[in-house]
Order: sequence, then C-alpha cells, then structure tokens
Amino acid sequence: MSADRAALDRAIERGEEEGGSVEFKERLTREVHLSDGRLESLAAQLRHRVLSGDGEATYVVGVTDDGGIAGISPDAFSESMDVLSLLAEEAGAHIDDVSTWGVGEDGTTAGIASEGGTPADGEGDRGIVGMATVREGAVLDTDDEHIVVGTAGHVDHGKSTLVGSLVTGEPDDGEGGTRSFLDVQPHEMERGLSADLSYGVYGFDDEAGPVRMDNPHRKADRASVVERADRLVSFVDTVGHEPWLRTTIRGLVGQKLDYGLLVVAADDGPTKTTREHLGILLATELPTIVAITKCDMVSDERLSEVEREIERLLRGADRTPLSVARHGVEAAIEEISEQVVPVVATSAVTMEGLPVLDELFHRLPKTEGGAAADRFQMYIDRSYNVKGVGAVASGTIRSGTVSAGDELLLGPMQDGSFRDVEVRSIEMHYHRVDEAQAGRIVGIALKNVREADVERGMVLLPRSADPEPVREFEAEVMVLNHPTRIDEGYEPVVHLETVSEAAAIYPEAGQLLPGDTGNARVRFKFRPYLVEEGQRFVFREGQSKGVGTVVDTRPGDDA
Repeated sequence: MSADRAALDRAIERGEEEGGSVEFKERLTREVHLSDGRLESLAAQLRHRVLSGDGEATYVVGVTDDGGIAGISPDAFSESMDVLSLLAEEAGAHIDDVSTWGVGEDGTTAGIASEGGTPADGEGDRGIVGMATVREGAVLDTDDEHIVVGTAGHVDHGKSTLVGSLVTGEPDDGEGGTRSFLDVQPHEMERGLSADLSYGVYGFDDEAGPVRMDNPHRKADRASVVERADRLVSFVDTVGHEPWLRTTIRGLVGQKLDYGLLVVAADDGPTKTTREHLGILLATELPTIVAITKCDMVSDERLSEVEREIERLLRGADRTPLSVARHGVEAAIEEISEQVVPVVATSAVTMEGLPVLDELFHRLPKTEGGAAADRFQMYIDRSYNVKGVGAVASGTIRSGTVSAGDELLLGPMQDGSFRDVEVRSIEMHYHRVDEAQAGRIVGIALKNVREADVERGMVLLPRSADPEPVREFEAEVMVLNHPTRIDEGYEPVVHLETVSEAAAIYPEAGQLLPGDTGNARVRFKFRPYLVEEGQRFVFREGQSKGVGTVVDTRPGDDA
C-alpha cells in the first residue's frame, strides 16, 4: 500500500466528526453549492474544519456521507475542485495539494492518478475519488515580487546546468547533472541538449534566505517553493543549439521577461551563437546579465581573456559592461539597464559566483510592464491536453489578473473570430492557484474548447474585450544583418509575443540596407493575429535578422 493510498484510507477511517478536520463530499457544483446562502454556510463549514485541524483540513471528494467510495467523473471532480477553491478563498484559505485515484467496478481504488490537482491516467471504470488538503491563509502574496529571467547562450555553455544549480543549491557533478532538472524530453536527456523551452523556479524568504527545491522533477517541490517564498524567480531556459534558434527567439520574445541571462563558457568564449542571442536580447531592450560559466576549467589568464572578449562584444553593441568582481553587487543593482550589462564569473561545480547571482535575483527590481490593474491579456505559448481536465493553455500573463471561473475570449481562429471559453482552473509551477497576475507563468485549463483548437500565438482576453485581429500592420524596422538588401516582398519569420509566422515586408522606401532603419508594411502570410501598437518583434530568415516596433495596426477586410 502506497503512502498516498494510506493517507486516503486514514482520512476515510477517521470520518467526519463534529470537531474534526475531515469533510466528505460526493461532489460540489456551481449551480447548487454556490447559490444564495449556500456559499456562506459552506465557507463557514470549511473554516471550522481548517481551525479544527490547526490550520489544515482534508476534503475527500467522490465519497458518500458515510465514507463509501462512490467515484465521480473527471469533469465532475474538476468542477468540485473549482467550487472548493472558491469556498476556500471565501474562508481565507487555499487548496495546497490534490491527489486522485481511479475507482474500479468493485468500488476499490487502484493507484494514484496524479498529484497537484489534475486527474490523469488513473481514471477507473467508475470514475475517480480525490483528496484535497486545504490550508489556512492566502495562496500567494508575491505577485509584485516575482521576476522572470530568460536564459540564452551557445549550446553546451552551461545554461541549464547553471539554472539547475541555482534552483536546487546543489553543485554540478562536472558532467552536467543538474541540467537534467530542466531537460524534460527523453531525446534531450539522451543527447544532453535542450530542444524546447523549459522552466525552473526558486525564491527567497526575506528572513531565511533562498528557498530551493530538493528535486525539481517533483511537482510538490515546485509548488512548495511557490507557496513559501516571499519573492519568486522563474527561469525560461531557452535553446542553445543553432537549429533551434527559432525556439530561442520564441522564448526571449514571447515571454514577459524582466531580465536576460546570457551565458558564455570560459573554455570556449563568445561564439557566433553568443552574438546572435546577445543581439536578440539587446534588440528587445531587455536588461541583461552575462554569466561566464565553467570558470573552474580554465586558468586565471584565460578567464581574464574571455572577460575582455565579452567587454569588446558589449561595447561593439553600444553597451557598457560592468564587472561585478571589480565594482560589486550594489553597483550592478543600481546600474543595470538596457545600456549597462553586469558580468559575473561563475562555476556550477565549485558554486563560484552563484551567491552573487542569488543576491542579484533577490534584490533586482521588477521591471515595468503590464500592470495587474490593466485588462487581462495572455499570449499562448503552449497547449496540451490533461485527461480529466481537457485543454490547457500555457503562457506568461502580459497584463491584468485572471481568476478561476472567469469568462474569456480565445483567438483569433483561422478566420479571425474569437471563441467564448471559461477558466476551469489555474496552475503555476504545478501549484493550483485561485488567481494569477501579470508576469506569472501559468497553465490555464479552459472549458468549451478542444486542445487541438488552441494554438501558439493565440491570445486570451476578457469576454468584454472587442479585439480586432489584423493580417498586416505598419512598423518601424531596423535591419541588423543581411547579405545584400531587403526589397519589397521579402519573407522572413516574424516573432511577436508568442506569434511565429511567415510574413512579407514591404519597405516604404522600396528597400532597406544593413544598418538601415525605416518604416515598412508587414503582412502575415497565412492568417490574422492580435497585434497592438508599441509591440516589439524580431524577424529572421537564414543569416538575416532585424527588429521592429508596431506603429499602426490596420485591420484588413479579410481579418
């Protein structure tokens, strides 16, 4: 018998008692349990259970009043968790953990289906039964103190290894062992290369210091960091291998980042890919830190040589390097900007420089961006299907706040239309939350839509919005690199927010040369997207690349 199954059996054995912390519910529905008068009484009941359990209550869902295993459908269970979340919020509490089991025809449970609030593959013939732990207190108080960092750099320069050591506090074994905490695809683990975006998180307790994970593969570890930290640091770990530069651009342009972290290996120095990634970071005006990795593998002379190479590279891009070793952390915090780039020497093996990065990430201010008070907007970066939950859209909230139960618009679809959807539930680093604000990386489970209809580049907006998707827009563009010149009809891939789409560019003056800046009309080749004035984008085709800013949107007749 597993420990998780034993916990369920103990809860059922204890049963409901007048002064106990266990509550049985066959199911909870919005229509019945959130009706007039019921919400207040059920919230009071939940509050009583939490206080009886010294700040913690256990809700067993899918059982009868006497504790008999009944089982309910995954949809009914998800609705029950939505309702329980609203009841907990009303009672000044939150759902901390959820476990589910499949129920067989004989009424027995067979193995845990999932943890962290999303029923998975363990659904039985008679549905599922679940157990939710409800704890006292609001779920999070860190929205204004959450920074998102995008990593970049050449393949095998140690991005994932550095992030793995930061989020765990553990030194690397010299073979890239901590990298495995972020490489989530089997072929990535085999080859030692990251082929898609991956995410990491750690945080800081204002009194106790860093809050890290023992094992980032465990959902509960990530959720615990989110709950315990006064400040959160999320990493969007991008791809260093040249064939996947498009994915890297998506990570740096499509996420709502506060800072960039560019890594350069001391044994290799800046490469062509380093210059590509630096160009993207600086072109998007993202305040950036350069971390020199693998310092344990080289001599002091070689390290000094690489530092000089990086300084020349930054000055060549019209940026000012700031050596943290020479000028200190205080100067780096005060001076970091679009123009000033702190440089830190690190080693994931010896942990050299990692306390410096800890202090920077603990104290660096949240950058300006979409405010929580603005209208909710989230461009979708990924979509996936969770059995028992359905379609989940993942991305970084660009502005505003979203809550469970919100009615939203999803689109544009291929024809430019938007679809009505509803927020079933929200998770952040595997931690179920009642709401999330601008800057959060979240997964939002959606009702009324299939996962196959949710695509990268779509956007979620409030139902009251009146979006006008466009096929073309006017922009100010700057050509960073091109072998000859850009003529009318040039077709690169445009990366705007999470949109990655082929587009045709028509310069106002007929052509643009390398280093030129000018106005141009940009037209998506296949479908419309939601584009807004002021948004920045990167365009790339082969070795050519440039950046632009949307200056005017013109909804087309066919959008």
